[in-house]
Parts: sequence; C-alpha cells; structure tokens
Amino acid sequence: MDRNLLVTIMYDGRNFHGWQVQNNAASVQESFQKALYEVIGERPDIKGCSRTDAGVHANQYCVSFHTRHTIPTERLPLALNRFLPPEIAAYRACEVPPDFHARYSCKGKEYVYKINNAAVRNPFLEGYALHYWHSLDETIMNKAAQHLLGCHDFTSFCTVDPKRPKGDFHRTVKHMAVERNGDMVTITIEADGFLYNMVRIIVGTLLEVAQGKTQPQDIPVILAALDRTKAGPTAPPQGLYLNRVFYDGII
Repeated sequence: MDRNLLVTIMYDGRNFHGWQVQNNAASVQESFQKALYEVIGERPDIKGCSRTDAGVHANQYCVSFHTRHTIPTERLPLALNRFLPPEIAAYRACEVPPDFHARYSCKGKEYVYKINNAAVRNPFLEGYALHYWHSLDETIMNKAAQHLLGCHDFTSFCTVDPKRPKGDFHRTVKHMAVERNGDMVTITIEADGFLYNMVRIIVGTLLEVAQGKTQPQDIPVILAALDRTKAGPTAPPQGLYLNRVFYDGII
C-alpha cells in the first residue's frame, strides 16, 4: 500500500547551498535523498516545505514523500540519522493523508533572525548570528515591526527572482517581535507565507530604523510604494532560522 510520510528534520545550513538540489553545490535535499535511499531503497519525489537560502538554518523543516516501504514511522528518524551528515538530524516522522504536500499544505511558518549586538564578535556564534556592534534600540525596532502586522502587498520587501513567475505578493503577518536577551537581539516573524528574501529585507529595514535612517512611521509608506528600492538592504543569511512550520492537525 502506498504511504505518504512526513519527516521533520533540523539542520545547520552553513555548509549547504540551501535546501534545493544544486548542480555544483551541496544541498540539504541531496543529503536527505541519499540517506532515504539507504533506508528504503527507493528514490521517491520528496517535497520540502520551503526553499531556504545558502547559509540559512532550520530548527524545524518538513519533508513529505510517497513510498511503499513498510518501515514503522517511529523507527524512520533513527534509521535516517545513521546516514545523514552531522549537520542534519531527523527527529519526527508520521503518516499523513495521501494528498498532503509539505509545501502546499503548510498554513504558515515562523522565522527567527539572531543578531549578536556585542562590541566584540563571539567566534562561537560565527555563522549562527549576525555580529552587529553598533548600538541597537530593540524598542524602536519593535515599534516599527508592528506596522508589518496584517495583510499587505510585500513587493517592497521582496527580491525579484527572474527564474520565478511573478504572482500575488500579498502575505499576512500574524506576529512580529524584536526582543533582547543580553547581547542577543532576536527578531521573530510568523506569516501565512513568505516571499523571496522577505525576512532578510525586513531585518535590513529594521536595522536602518535602529540607525535612524528610517522612522517607524515610514514602514507603511515603504509598504505602499511597492518598490524594493524603498526598503533597507538584505541582511546576511547566517542569522536566519526557519523555526516552526504549521499544518492543520498534523504537527
């Protein structure tokens, strides 16, 4: 009997060129496919929940695929971990309905961006948080971030990829928060979907708010402009984490 399985993994993205298979670079998808073949002896068409950029990490990333293999779901993560590289770990598996798709069945995602706001860089955070030594006022950044809540056209906060067809750029942001814990400033954003580089451009814009180049009340103006040049720069990838993925009644 054909089964549709959903596997949840986490990964350190420093040594990968994102999720999707690349011709001349290591990808998380390629590593997962190789490990899966070792376990089930099949090469199913696997579906990832998101395209992540090079250097981006994931605390929760979901993969679905159809198989006739009978391996119990409770054994699958441990079996995969025997063959996955140290940077990737599977920690959950379950059976899902036949029409479930890791990407298209997703109801929302939460991203976290970490900024090490210390005067001196921390070598143990290299690749895991953006080192930003200028003073950051997380309160004014958070005030600006609240203007992004709700349904908006996020064209101003999207890098146009000529390889991808232009579609509807409306997204609904459900939660935004900028918080500090010691030297670590964390930006959390949950939405029903994300555009290409959307989170990193939001972070770059909030950093310009902290620098005084942009005011919190300018955010609605930037949104209304529908012009990428009006927003801030694209923040580096190393502080970005796909933190949570939401499905109805699944996980």
